[in-house]
Amino acid sequence: MNKELIIRSNSSAVDFALLKDGKLIELNQEIEDNKFSVGDIFVGKIRKSVPGLNAAFVNVGYEKDGFLHYHDLGPKLPSLVKYIKQVSTGKNKDYLLKQFRFVNDIDKDGNIGDILSPKQTVLVQIVKEPISTKGPRLSSEISLAGRYMVLMPFSDRVSISQKIEDKAEKSRLKKLVQSIKPKGFGLIIRTVAEGQKVASLDADIQQLLTRWKNLSSKLKQIDKFPTKVLSEINRSSSILRDIFDNSFTGIHVDDAEIQNEIRDYLETIAPEKKSIVKLYENHLPIFEKFGIERQIKTSFGKTVSMQKGAYLVIEHTEALHVIDVNSGNRSNRSKNQEETAMEVNLIAASEIARQLRLRDMGGIIVVDFIDLNTNSNRKKLFDHLIDEMSADRTKHKILPPSRFGLIQITRQRVRPEMSIKTKEPSPSVNGEVEAPIVLIDKINTELSKITKNKSNSKEKIFLHAHPFVTAFVLSGNPSLRLKWYFEYKKWIRIVPRHAYRYLEFRFLNKDRKRLRN
Repeated sequence: MNKELIIRSNSSAVDFALLKDGKLIELNQEIEDNKFSVGDIFVGKIRKSVPGLNAAFVNVGYEKDGFLHYHDLGPKLPSLVKYIKQVSTGKNKDYLLKQFRFVNDIDKDGNIGDILSPKQTVLVQIVKEPISTKGPRLSSEISLAGRYMVLMPFSDRVSISQKIEDKAEKSRLKKLVQSIKPKGFGLIIRTVAEGQKVASLDADIQQLLTRWKNLSSKLKQIDKFPTKVLSEINRSSSILRDIFDNSFTGIHVDDAEIQNEIRDYLETIAPEKKSIVKLYENHLPIFEKFGIERQIKTSFGKTVSMQKGAYLVIEHTEALHVIDVNSGNRSNRSKNQEETAMEVNLIAASEIARQLRLRDMGGIIVVDFIDLNTNSNRKKLFDHLIDEMSADRTKHKILPPSRFGLIQITRQRVRPEMSIKTKEPSPSVNGEVEAPIVLIDKINTELSKITKNKSNSKEKIFLHAHPFVTAFVLSGNPSLRLKWYFEYKKWIRIVPRHAYRYLEFRFLNKDRKRLRN
């Protein structure tokens, strides 16, 4: 099995595509101005508490207040409050907890109004990003995730990932970590720590302690509320931290700055793998070179094709997602209907596991597989789905088939679902075409490469495109053309071409020769 991470950079976001044997299995995006990512830590201010919900609404700077439930305060909240007071007044200068005296835990089933009051400041961490009309979900049980460990301040526990099954290895890791654990901090041993030596584990802990000290030092400098005191590491490092292993054969990136970031990060976690990080400089956009654009177009629609003519229909509602499995009109070479249904269901189970990761679908998912008559086949399908979902890092639970043959899946949702509309009605002809944003992205990418080509530095650039497209380029204040002028220092001449198809465009010079990028 070969894994590759393909990273595409543009002016507003960075896209990460994870390929497994050439097949797209995850698609993530880091938006540059996203100020409320999972893992970010803020000093917020309590807006109000709601006794009926046993929760408080906290101002962290988002347009909607964050939601902080009593059970997300963490039992050590009084110790956290005391620590913040000590740091802000200069009584704790080393930011460690060796001499720190812990305060009694809060009651397990207490009332939030007894703990927090309006206008009180509180240290909170985002555990779920803003979704739809809701603000971020918050927790005061702070945790810092590293490559091999998760650091839990004000705890004393050492726990270990359930995915490490070898009892001897579990025992070895627990003894090692307990011998190097800093006082006053708990640790969770992650799955990737399996087989690691004490030096690697200790280096990870020291790196996490450095982040904790950086967070603490900012607490002394706060002059306004709310304010962010620690950001999650950049998305590329975060993804590598969670998924990188020895099966990776390539990391391809089209931006030199991000390439250096990744190499620096790999230097700390897997220096022997630095050579797999490659800067992509071909004229063909990186996602097209690796076939990702095509896979996106075929994977994000309402209907998803599978092998042998079978397909899925995926519907989204406010409360849940529904996936219907269809055998299609393929020729049936199986011996009987049960065998056909089983074959299609197994293919569908693999594709459904991929779709959940790819779209990052969360909440309740109901899957209507093709009916199976035998209990043995139903169990085989259920076991196969569990096996396919085992690679999914997001917390999930799969229930056995119901009396009606439905399988229900719950999957944790911490970010907005990755939703990409690949087609829409054509404005000029019957049928559907690519979404304009996809077309504009292509124009942007090509123009960027043309302007970077030194042979085009003295050329006048003319964009020939369908009138609808040119109208969009010229509309708005500032228009897209004006933005190009500020970015590329080139005034692009716009030429509407009625003879062009909607998706057709060309960059030409004054002699009407096509400019190459």
